[in-house]
Amino acid sequence: MRFAGVELSVVVPVYNEERRLPASLVGLHMALRGIAAEIVVVDNASTDGTVDVVRAHDGPVRLLHCAERGKGAAVRAGVLAARGRFIGFCDADLAASVDAVPSVLTRLRRGVDVVVGSRAHPRSDVRARSSPLRHVGAWAFRRAVQPIVPGIGDTQCGFKFFAADIARAAFGPLRTTGFTFDVEVLARAQRLGAVIEEVPVRWIDVAGSTFDTVRDGYRSFAALHRIRALLAAEEPRPVARPVLVPEAA
Repeated sequence: MRFAGVELSVVVPVYNEERRLPASLVGLHMALRGIAAEIVVVDNASTDGTVDVVRAHDGPVRLLHCAERGKGAAVRAGVLAARGRFIGFCDADLAASVDAVPSVLTRLRRGVDVVVGSRAHPRSDVRARSSPLRHVGAWAFRRAVQPIVPGIGDTQCGFKFFAADIARAAFGPLRTTGFTFDVEVLARAQRLGAVIEEVPVRWIDVAGSTFDTVRDGYRSFAALHRIRALLAAEEPRPVARPVLVPEAA
């Protein structure tokens, strides 16, 4: 265990985010007030001033570098380096509002292993500007994901939090480095017997996404095929759960 006084680690993968990151870091610090937390920004080989923004930020932020390209690779690097009792990640644009963090933390403290922000939740407030093509692609993707991760309504929302042991056991063997990494991570968490709970989010589509509907959409469907084959070839392995000291009343 590497808790070291840190209850919650929040990993933020970034690639060329010099414009959006300053406001996002401020928003994260506000959401984490009163929590023993750390923010781990993982730079995924940015070519703009992203690293300078992090270094100049007036607040405690850890900066990591991940030379292997891909959002999944960056999040994995951050999760495996995190020191918290609980570990989560969110997107640099904060499309999923981080004002839900306190309620997420409450669920984790009560024994939920994985808390997944879900735009499919009936109480979610979703303001999207998706094109018809992206809307159809998202519907088809959700249908294709169900046999791999049954029961999860939204695998792709960038707002997920884990008990540290489950996080490391799920991310450690991760092989999907692109946008579809969430599917593999959640499938591995289910195999570990994790208690997974979806929660509503306030989600606003923010301009500037690097996801290309055609190029990355094709890659995402191809990745699902690889994930199915990868998991089929592996034997599920139980995770050794640490004994945590109960919180003081």
